[in-house]
Amino acid sequence: MSVQVWTYLLVGITFALYIGIAIWSRAGSTKEFYVAGGGVSPLANGMATAADWMSAASFISMAGIIAFAGYDGSVYLMGWTGGYVLLALLLAPYLRKFGKFTVPDFIGDRYYSNTARMVAVFCALIVSFTYVAGQMRGVGVVFSRFLQVDINTGVIIGMVIVLFYAVLGGMKGITYTQVAQYCVLIFAFMVPAIFISFQMTGNPIPQLGMGSTLNDGSGTFLMDRLNGLSTELGFAEYTDGTKSVIDVFAITLALMVGTAGLPHVIVRFFTVKRVKDARKSAGLALLLIAILYTTAPAVSVFAKINLINTVSNNEYSLMPVWFKNWEETGLLTFDDKNKDGIIQYVADKDKNELTVDNDIMVLANPEIANLPAWVIALVAAGGLAAALSTAAGLLLVISASVSHDLIKKVFKPNISEKGELWAARGAATVAVVIAGYFGIHPPGFVAAVVALAFGLAAASFFPAIVLGIFYKKMNKEGAIGGMVVGISLMMFYMAKFKLGWLGEIPDKSEWWFGISPEGFGTVAMIVNFIVALVINRFTPEPPEYVQEIVENIRIPSGAGEAVDH
Repeated sequence: MSVQVWTYLLVGITFALYIGIAIWSRAGSTKEFYVAGGGVSPLANGMATAADWMSAASFISMAGIIAFAGYDGSVYLMGWTGGYVLLALLLAPYLRKFGKFTVPDFIGDRYYSNTARMVAVFCALIVSFTYVAGQMRGVGVVFSRFLQVDINTGVIIGMVIVLFYAVLGGMKGITYTQVAQYCVLIFAFMVPAIFISFQMTGNPIPQLGMGSTLNDGSGTFLMDRLNGLSTELGFAEYTDGTKSVIDVFAITLALMVGTAGLPHVIVRFFTVKRVKDARKSAGLALLLIAILYTTAPAVSVFAKINLINTVSNNEYSLMPVWFKNWEETGLLTFDDKNKDGIIQYVADKDKNELTVDNDIMVLANPEIANLPAWVIALVAAGGLAAALSTAAGLLLVISASVSHDLIKKVFKPNISEKGELWAARGAATVAVVIAGYFGIHPPGFVAAVVALAFGLAAASFFPAIVLGIFYKKMNKEGAIGGMVVGISLMMFYMAKFKLGWLGEIPDKSEWWFGISPEGFGTVAMIVNFIVALVINRFTPEPPEYVQEIVENIRIPSGAGEAVDH
C-alpha cells in the first residue's frame, strides 16, 4: 500500500479510538469535566501527563531544532526535562494538597483576592493560547503533507477532532484519550528511530547508535561524520555551540521554571485520589517522557546526515518523491540561483539554494531513509497524537479559567453545576476557534512559539506559586504587582524582538543583556520576584487564616500526630 493509504488507515484508526474513548468517558459533572472525578490511577495519570507534556514541539519540532542548531539545541532538552523534575518535586504535591482545580483558583484563594484570580486568568489565557498556537500549526504541518491538504484545512480538521473529545469528555475524556495518544506517539517516535539507527550503525538502540561507528566499513564515528559534512558546507561543527553562556543559561532556566508554571500540566496532579498518587504519577511520567527525550538527539543526527547526503550537490531533477511532496507544502523550497539544476545547500546565505523548515525533519526522516510506507504513516499518526493531546489539555485550562475562575468564582457565584458545565463547554468551543486562527496565522515555527509560552509562564505564574507555597507572609498586593509587571515585561520583549509588532525586529546585538526572546522569561521572572517582595515589604501581611493554610499544605499528612506505644 502507498504512504497515503497507510496514513489514512492509521490516522483514521487512531482518530476513531480517540472519539470512542471520548464517548465512553463523557463527563457528567463539573468535577469529571475539570479533574476527571479525581479518581485516575497513577499509571494512567503518568501516561496522560507524559502525552500532555510531549506536545508537537517535543515530537515534531525539538529534534528538528537540534538537527539545525546542533549543540545549541540542547537548551530545549535540558530546560524541558529539568523543568518537569522541578514541577514534580517542588510544586505538584503542595498544589495537590491545596486541592484547587486550576492555577487561577489556587492564586485567587491563596492571595484572598478576586483581582489576583483575574490577573491569573489573564496570564493563563495568554500562556495557553500562545502554546496552543504551536500545537495547531503542528497539526496543520502533518495534515498538509500526509493527507495532501493545505495547512489551513489541516488545522480545521484538527480543531473539529479536539473540539469533539475535549468538549464532550472534559478532563475525564482527555485523560483516557491521552493514555492512548501516549502509546501512539511513543511507538511512532521510536520505531523509525530504531530502524534508522540499525540501518546507519548496526545498533538498534538509537541512544547508543548516535555514539557508534558507521556500518559502511570506514570506522568513522557518526558524530565525526556529521561534523565533517557540516564544516564542508560552511556550517559550524555540529557539536560546537554558538550561543553565549548567559543566553544558554537564560533559555534553559526560562524553560525550566516555565514548565513549573504551565497550568495544563499542573492540573493533571488534581486528577488522582491522594498526594502520594500525585508523586507516583509524576515519577512515572518522567520515566515515560525520558524515552522520547533521550532519543530526540539521535533522531536529529540521523535526520541531518541523511538530508545532507540526499540533497547536497545533487541534481534537482533526480530528487526522490518525498522532496517534491514536501515542496508542495511550502515547508521545503529550492531556489536555483545559478540555474545549474544542482542543489547548493551551504551556510553562505547568498549561495544557499535550499530552505528547510525545522518542523519537517522528524516527519520527513523516515521518507529520506527509505523506510517502509507503514512506518512513514505511523510518524504522521504520532505527530497528530502529540499535537492533539497537548491542545486538548490547553483547551481544558482555557475553558476552566473562563467557566470556573471567572463565571463561577467572580461574576455568577450561584450558577448551577449544569450551567457551569455548559459554560465550560462553550468556552472550550470559542477557545478552539481562536486556537485554529493562531494555527493558520502562527508567529513562527512550533518549538519557538512554545518556548515563548514557557517564557510567559515563567514571567507570570512561577514566582506567585513558589512564594504562595513557601512564604506564608506573601500578600496579595505583592503577588498581583509581580504578575502584572512580569508578564507585561515579557510580552513587550516578545513584541519588540520576536514578533515585530513595534516596528522592524532589531538585530541580535540589541538584545538586553545578550538574552534572546526565548530566554527573556528568566529576566522577567527575576523582576517579578523583586517587585513582589518589595511591594510585600510595604503592604499589610496576609490574614492569619491564610498563613495557617500555607503552613498546613507544607506539612505531610499525619506529621506531628501523637502515637501510642
